[in-house]
Amino acid sequence: MTKTPIPRVRAAAASAVLATALLAGCSSGIDPQDQAAAAGSETAGPVEGSGATPRLAVSYDGGVLVLDAESLEVVGQVPVDGFTRLNPAGDGRHVLVTTGDAFEVLDTGTWSEPHGDHSHHYTAAPAFTGTEFAANKPGHVVRHADRTVLFHDGSGLVEMFDPHGLADGKPAVDSHTTAAPHHGVAVELENGGLITTLGDEKTRTGIVVLDRERREVTRNEQCSGVHGEASAANEVVVFGCQDGVLVYRDGAVTKISSPDAYGRIGNQAGADNSDVVLGDYKTDRDAELERPQRVMLVNTTTAAMTPVDLGTSYTFRSLGRGPRGEALVLGTDGFLHVIDQYTRAVTNRIPVLGAWTEPEKWQSPRPALFVDGATAYVSDPAAKSIHVVDLETGTVVRSAVLPQSPIELTGVGG
Repeated sequence: MTKTPIPRVRAAAASAVLATALLAGCSSGIDPQDQAAAAGSETAGPVEGSGATPRLAVSYDGGVLVLDAESLEVVGQVPVDGFTRLNPAGDGRHVLVTTGDAFEVLDTGTWSEPHGDHSHHYTAAPAFTGTEFAANKPGHVVRHADRTVLFHDGSGLVEMFDPHGLADGKPAVDSHTTAAPHHGVAVELENGGLITTLGDEKTRTGIVVLDRERREVTRNEQCSGVHGEASAANEVVVFGCQDGVLVYRDGAVTKISSPDAYGRIGNQAGADNSDVVLGDYKTDRDAELERPQRVMLVNTTTAAMTPVDLGTSYTFRSLGRGPRGEALVLGTDGFLHVIDQYTRAVTNRIPVLGAWTEPEKWQSPRPALFVDGATAYVSDPAAKSIHVVDLETGTVVRSAVLPQSPIELTGVGG
């Protein structure tokens, strides 16, 4: 495959990553000799490790930190200009870093390679690979059915690919262009079909379902302000509206209305083992910055929408799901709230941080939640730290101070 040339400033980033990783190692207590060994692996070839090492990616003003998800040690630090967003690429190894005009591929430096009846694990210094997907206003990234979908807000272009191909450079890409550019989202289905949002630069109205030949199957335009998506069990997909949600199931789309005339759901968290989707819930149409204290549980089987009052506010980086489908919400009171998805009861409040206030600008740092199985990670920009929560015991089991103040947080499984 032809590899994309290293983008501007990325050549410097790739060469500088070793030095910055060494500096990060000093900040986090990493043995410089160990860090040097990891750095040497980038030029000398992969080094065999002793098992999968999940990693975290943490953005900050000026770059991205890569951490060992178990020890929380900084294993790499790469510079990036401007505001960035982070999403797992979908292969357990790479992270897509959204910059001003591209989705750029960051190798976290950990991966597994099948070998007979065993799997050999390798580690190398984290670095940008040089692969990028140029985009006019890059937007949402969605992973579903072993496919990754990128939405270009400025052009309406949708790009779809197998993320496992990123190990060899830029994978083969399928594309589709929506009727008009808008802040949208798209999901590729297991059968090769595609769901995309409908809208233009001024309004967003609903979704359209296409088959694998991109012929229209059905649409629903009863979803003003459509935003965000989440997948539930049995390939049910939910999209948020200003007055409820649209639910895709088996080729059909249905509307579930909010209990309030204006009941906006814009960000959701789903789980493949659950038919319930967790969503944020805002009811003040005129608020410049609403700090809601209720979340919404959407049961896609019964079509019931049930609000849950937390007694504290939260933000769009606060939502997650636990290993048994429990809903998780990081509150501004500093607690991680655990909600039973069916009884809607708050079953636990785990103290993690001090109380905090949502900033006025959405790009500004605020605590973020990332969940991997039975482990939750919570970042704390004010204290330049990160905390690990064991969801089985409901306790914080590990914390670490970071060399930079975190903004976004995500991870890969290794």
